[in-house]
Amino acid sequence: MLRRKFLEESALFGLVGTLSEGQGGEAPSKQEAFFNVRRYGASGRGTCLDTSSIQAAVDACARAGGGIVLFPAGRYLTGTVLLRSRVTLWLSEGATVLGSPNLADYPSHPPSFQASTAPYTDRYIIYGEKLEDIGIEGHGTIDGQGMHFARTRTGRPYLIRFSECRNISVRGVTLKNSGMWVQHYLACTHVLIEGIRVASHVNINNDGIDIDCCECVRIANCEIDSGDDAIVLKSGGRRVTRNVTVSNCVVRSNCNALKVGTESNGGFENISFSNCAIHDTGLAGLALEAVDGATLNGIVVSNIVMNGVGAPLFIRLGDRARPASPGAKGQPVGSVSNILIENIFATGAGKVGCSITGIPEHPVHNVNLSNLRLIFVGGGTREEAQRFVPQKPKAYPEFKMFGVLPAYGLYCRHVTGLRLSNVETAYLKAEMRPALVCEDVEALDILTSMFSVVEDGDPSIVLRGVRNTMVEGCRAGRQKVFLTLMGPETQAITLLANDFHLAKTPVKVGSDVASGTVFATSNRMSHSG
Repeated sequence: MLRRKFLEESALFGLVGTLSEGQGGEAPSKQEAFFNVRRYGASGRGTCLDTSSIQAAVDACARAGGGIVLFPAGRYLTGTVLLRSRVTLWLSEGATVLGSPNLADYPSHPPSFQASTAPYTDRYIIYGEKLEDIGIEGHGTIDGQGMHFARTRTGRPYLIRFSECRNISVRGVTLKNSGMWVQHYLACTHVLIEGIRVASHVNINNDGIDIDCCECVRIANCEIDSGDDAIVLKSGGRRVTRNVTVSNCVVRSNCNALKVGTESNGGFENISFSNCAIHDTGLAGLALEAVDGATLNGIVVSNIVMNGVGAPLFIRLGDRARPASPGAKGQPVGSVSNILIENIFATGAGKVGCSITGIPEHPVHNVNLSNLRLIFVGGGTREEAQRFVPQKPKAYPEFKMFGVLPAYGLYCRHVTGLRLSNVETAYLKAEMRPALVCEDVEALDILTSMFSVVEDGDPSIVLRGVRNTMVEGCRAGRQKVFLTLMGPETQAITLLANDFHLAKTPVKVGSDVASGTVFATSNRMSHSG
């Protein structure tokens, strides 16, 4: 880092160009491989195209065995630049790389690794394929000027795309105004994205960071403000996205903030999101989706604060069955399992509610929610509490895909192994819907949780077709009913050590529920109970 700081300071006095030429015309040694784009003809005025000069500096650096290509303060207008192995672009403070507003300056470079994202675009400002030891670092900016491109579905350039590359470092820079996704890492390994800022709202599909079929990825200390999904993991090809950590980020999005999916052909394993602040996000704060035949297994989410999100949480197993590449066949239904979500505080969440849903005969498995406090805007009606929720197995997954849910807090359907521990839900406006509705759920634990419901509203919890359930250590408020059981499939419900003394009717058992279904002991009941 000190060496690079010296590099920036030296560039102000023209010293770096001398270093980059070596001694006596010889190629620079690896220790002195600094290449100032001004020395290769870049004007830095932002009024004429500097693509060939930048490319010449990159190529010279690569021929020398690698090093740093320096952008001193200035404005560098460019089309596509092809990065080379062992080359790092260093953007000095005050340096801005400007994407050309002319689409003809971005020749087609389709990656050899094919994925379901292939039809989106094959044009980029900075591109690398099958490279190693590459980077984009510094304190400058890449501005794609994406507002100049028609808002069509395909063909608009990314700022950055790397395919099948190893050892990537993107640090410190600001990335803004992309024509399409801001940055796409496809089938890459050992990726570090640290301390960057993304600000992109000038076109559709302005994803902040896309990690696709990659392994060993670290994203940390970033600020992402994007028009589409902010930080999104994909597996659009037949390769698993695995061993990914996202930590210490501040995130805002018009769509989803932290997302796994929607492209989900290869699968996801060993993913961690932690210590993030999410605000002013139109869709879900956290969305976990497997709809294209993938296995989504081993996701840990912890220590997240949210304010002003559409829904704090959305988990979906579906059957869209999108093929991994053009012309390929779709896959059978995948799986979602082993998800741990803890220490979440969300305020100002929208009216729709959160959901965890599989599809018939394909449940979501083993979801553990612990230490959650979720506050919603409320305003649900009794009619909305009675809504039928369609299955929609092939629909595009989104937290609002089912419409306003019959639970203001959490709606769960087709789940096996669901544990809610120390979960608290509340609302700002009067709410007539239950806090929690579970349908076709096996092995359900509801422990030491509190669910706010208005006094004349529906029950806090509705269980329909639920088997093998433990409700322990929960508190009922001043309400007509705390828990309603429905459906002939409902069985083996245990109520242990709950405080029901404020509820007029702690448990209401439907006429279609078999006798002997409920076992209750050591509960504090109302005086009339």
